[in-house]
Amino acid sequence: MTSILFRHTTYEMSKETGGRNLSQRAFRYVPSTPPDRHMARSDGQRGSGSPRTSRQRPQVILSPLSGPATTGSETSGQRLCEIIPLMKGTLSIIPGAFLVLSAFLAPLLAQRPGSQPQQPEFIRQGQQMMRDGKLDDALALYLKTLQTSPTSVPANIAAGSVLDLKGQGEEARKYFAKAMEVADSPEHRAMAQRAMAISYAFEANCNKTVEYEWKVFDFYGSVKNFFQQGEIADEAARVCIDSGDLDTAYHWYQVGHDTGLKEPDIKPARVELWNFRWEHAQARIAARRGNQAEAQKHVATAKTILDKGTNPEQALFLPYLQGYVAFYSGDYRTALEALLKANQNDPFIQCMIGQTYEKLGDKDKALEYYRKASAAISHNPTAAYAVPFAKKKLTSLPS
Repeated sequence: MTSILFRHTTYEMSKETGGRNLSQRAFRYVPSTPPDRHMARSDGQRGSGSPRTSRQRPQVILSPLSGPATTGSETSGQRLCEIIPLMKGTLSIIPGAFLVLSAFLAPLLAQRPGSQPQQPEFIRQGQQMMRDGKLDDALALYLKTLQTSPTSVPANIAAGSVLDLKGQGEEARKYFAKAMEVADSPEHRAMAQRAMAISYAFEANCNKTVEYEWKVFDFYGSVKNFFQQGEIADEAARVCIDSGDLDTAYHWYQVGHDTGLKEPDIKPARVELWNFRWEHAQARIAARRGNQAEAQKHVATAKTILDKGTNPEQALFLPYLQGYVAFYSGDYRTALEALLKANQNDPFIQCMIGQTYEKLGDKDKALEYYRKASAAISHNPTAAYAVPFAKKKLTSLPS
């Protein structure tokens, strides 16, 4: 039996998830029947099903490994391939985690009856190369793998993800297109479409990101996976707010909130999670529009929701929000104080701290944080914004 397990982490409050920014999402391709809780959908917030027979097609379970709602049990021998220093959506924080490939690609776990799953060697090696900053070596390894396995969806997505990090988006999208072409199931195709959406995010292209995220959103709608639909909508919104398209961001955040609440038998904590994300999003958008009174109103509401204690994993999103709103109001010292309490492994936060130091006239500290952000190796909305932004800053700011 084989299973593919991916971990996607992002920073935002949900997806932005993030958010999802600390959000973490695991994509698990498990040869199994879908968990009952997720209504035969491949969403799974961490679910696993019964083993499939040799004739069954693998089901895809995509799930934020953070946040409330998880179902099923995790096989004791199963190991998650860490994909980044955590972040996003229904997020949870796991200090020291590494995002080594992408939110969409991950280790293929070869598993024999009675044995623990093992990562394919090319995935393990490639991830280590990326952690060591050797993107060219990792890319060469994935391309070599594709010479013998050209229809490998994970290998195509891995190659494309590295190319995006290298700033070669047009070339990267050839591999994502290939992954979509050779995908043997709607779930696998959705994974490739999502990678394509994030590729456009590296170029701050809100419209093209939405175009592909919509396809993924539509897929989850077809299987009645309302939670994952909400996650995807928030992910599209995150890209759009970071691209400066505030109206489109507002629309998709609202779609994410409203769709997520359609989940059957939704728990009170999950309702509060969606409400927290929506307030968080509205506060940021209001701040970007220069409406500080409106922004502070939503910050206060978000804090009230968080203070209920039903979603403690969202705690780091509050100082992130407070710092974000303060930054766009021009109160840079307050912004810095708050941002330094947010997730320090989030490349988006690193960029904001760099910008804040820059506004305060501390160029050396600004460069320090831009260097950290530029080295991100995730393939998600936060890295899609942070890597290009930080690299431009490092070029424009004299050292």
